[in-house]
Amino acid sequence: MLSTFKKSLKLVVDTTDLNCLVGVIQQHACISVTPRKKRGENVNALFRDRIEAGQRLGQALLERHGKKPGTRVLGLPRGGVPVANEVAQALQAPLDVLVVRKLGLPAQKEYAMGAIASGGITYLDDTVIKAMQVSRQSLEAVIEAESIELSRRERAYRNGRKPLDIKKQNVILVDDGLATGATMRAAIAAAKAMKPARIIVAVPVAAAETIEEIRREVDEVISLATPFPFRAVGVWYEYFPQTTDEEVQALVGQAN
Repeated sequence: MLSTFKKSLKLVVDTTDLNCLVGVIQQHACISVTPRKKRGENVNALFRDRIEAGQRLGQALLERHGKKPGTRVLGLPRGGVPVANEVAQALQAPLDVLVVRKLGLPAQKEYAMGAIASGGITYLDDTVIKAMQVSRQSLEAVIEAESIELSRRERAYRNGRKPLDIKKQNVILVDDGLATGATMRAAIAAAKAMKPARIIVAVPVAAAETIEEIRREVDEVISLATPFPFRAVGVWYEYFPQTTDEEVQALVGQAN
């Protein structure tokens, strides 16, 4: 019976009943997550924090793919790195960062109109830029500012270390969640430029429509849950503080 639904089933978690229907559709895997009991004000939380989310994501990847030589785990700073660290430990794979910066709207910085990534990669959401009437001058100013910050983070996180060589390797791109997917698209483009054998995107939680778009660009997408309505990544965590530069430096340094 399961095979009958493989091609047509859409995986959605209703916030009134956060039980995710389990299935594997082509290259997209959604793994059920049991909602957590109320421990504080956030009754929607699926994960205690990024560490627990990473442990559960790592276990899902381990069960699906096992420990394979030639696997490289790349976390998207800053919030994706604690998640990626747990994934790398579960798979006993090397950990590195793939530095990406969201390009926020001038008047609403949390809303992405694109992203930039290591290696001179730029992704722009033309629909958002046109709808919000962002001028070329404003766009270029945001890109310039974020490019400076991206370079600073590259230096800070690596501390003189060279990036992992991912050519002909199996790469797992990890973030703490996917909302619009702008930063992940930039990360995918940056990773593709380095010619890996395969690219897997793995996140604890994501918007269903974003998953559908992202999976067209990579070999596989794994999300533990796709709640609807999605709202924001932090909604699905009990504890979701900003990850600091120092935490990223420590995790990458320990892994290397």
